[in-house]
Amino acid sequence: MRKSVKSMLSPLGKAVALACSLAMCVSLAACSSSSSDSKSSSDSSDKKGQIAGVTAKGKLGEKPTISFNTPMTVSDGSYVVLQKGDGDVIEEGDRVCAQGIALNVKDGTELMDTWTKNTPDCSLKVDSKTLSSTYYNQIKGAKINTTIGFGVNAQDSSGYSYILAMTFVSKSKDLEKATGEEVKDVPANLPKVTRAKNGEPSIDMNGQGSVDSLISQTLIKGNGAKLTDKNTVVVKYTGWLTDGKQFDSSWDRDSTIDADLFSDSSGQHQVIEGWQKGLVGQTVGSQVLLVIPPDQAYGDKEQGSIPANSTLVFVIDILAAY
Repeated sequence: MRKSVKSMLSPLGKAVALACSLAMCVSLAACSSSSSDSKSSSDSSDKKGQIAGVTAKGKLGEKPTISFNTPMTVSDGSYVVLQKGDGDVIEEGDRVCAQGIALNVKDGTELMDTWTKNTPDCSLKVDSKTLSSTYYNQIKGAKINTTIGFGVNAQDSSGYSYILAMTFVSKSKDLEKATGEEVKDVPANLPKVTRAKNGEPSIDMNGQGSVDSLISQTLIKGNGAKLTDKNTVVVKYTGWLTDGKQFDSSWDRDSTIDADLFSDSSGQHQVIEGWQKGLVGQTVGSQVLLVIPPDQAYGDKEQGSIPANSTLVFVIDILAAY
């Protein structure tokens, strides 16, 4: 469970999050190209929202060289298709990984780049329920290796205006529920978990009381990637008190959350400690039972409907990681 709804994003993710909040007003049609080397310029016509005078060249799927005359100005939500991709079409429900460059429109200097260290941002999911409709329309229907430049005027103290050039380099599908091998040797004294056809868990506390140390028990063993303390993990979950009272469930909202397993610059975890310790080492596709002592949850602080000094019980489906 998150300590707060604010997530810690990579540099590209921060820029993407800002771009996603903008009122982008035009759709992006499906892109296609048969060339392995692409050079294209922005449409100089007066189509609403398009940036004129920006060009990109370079091999598709590699860091492009972007040129424009400086200084220039950009409108929030403006865009230009710089390179038309040659890969698979990005579809509803896809998780998209993007490499990015941010270029200051005042002097053309590079403010941020994920290509050099090969750290693509995979936080984008093409889902009309979670993305703004305008941003959703820019990505859905594009092809992998497409590069789009977005105009951004930063709302923070930096005051930067820049072009965020995003290249969509890969895509995948998140799981809908835990999938894998049922674990047979779950200790008999733990809470009993049953699942509906759609995967939603129910629980019998089976006499579970307060605990002094964390219990992390795999119920379904997935065959995906192993989680580390550098991952963000996409999950569905339900949480209960030990008296069986449910206090939260993403299943009820038909939603997922992206939970950061890493620490911020001050060493603070972005999720409660019991989640961080209990999920690192698990694999994508798994379902995990966590019984978390108060000192790894909310301690002596009341948290909404959770009383102070509560032991918390969670069932978590791990659907993706990036």
